[in-house]
Amino acid sequence: MANIQIRPAKPEDSGLIYRFVRELAIYEKALEEVATDEAGLREALFGAKPLAHGLISEIDAQPVGFAIYFYNFSTWLGKYGIFLEDLYVSPEYRGHGAGKALLQHLAKQAVAEGCGRFEWNVLDWNEPSIKFYEACGAVAMSEWIGYRLSGDALTAFATSE
Repeated sequence: MANIQIRPAKPEDSGLIYRFVRELAIYEKALEEVATDEAGLREALFGAKPLAHGLISEIDAQPVGFAIYFYNFSTWLGKYGIFLEDLYVSPEYRGHGAGKALLQHLAKQAVAEGCGRFEWNVLDWNEPSIKFYEACGAVAMSEWIGYRLSGDALTAFATSE
């Protein structure tokens, strides 16, 4: 049985988080979309006004994965929720419980903080993750379609009359 620990990320983990972000982007076949660097992550997660938070998963004191999350709000519930932006465990450490420990840590945090929801997205082709999430009891929200404005489209819309 692996000795798994979950701990809050610290500023000195910025390089580690950046490495995990790149590994995740490679897995998702989207490395060219990573537009940040270690300094950008350090500022976003640990700067003057951090709005996102990180966790590090360790097995026998070896960092093996991470999670990045932030709080959202449900007007229907009148409660905050936790949105999991990224969860990643390096391939050689998968199957030892590190991903489940990260997910469970955040679920416990959501319950302890009175959150009404704990949610995330998964790519439709990522069958291993879909099976993992469903095994944890998560349910796909097929009735919702995600939308996004980014890059030039975001700027154009924001500056349009």
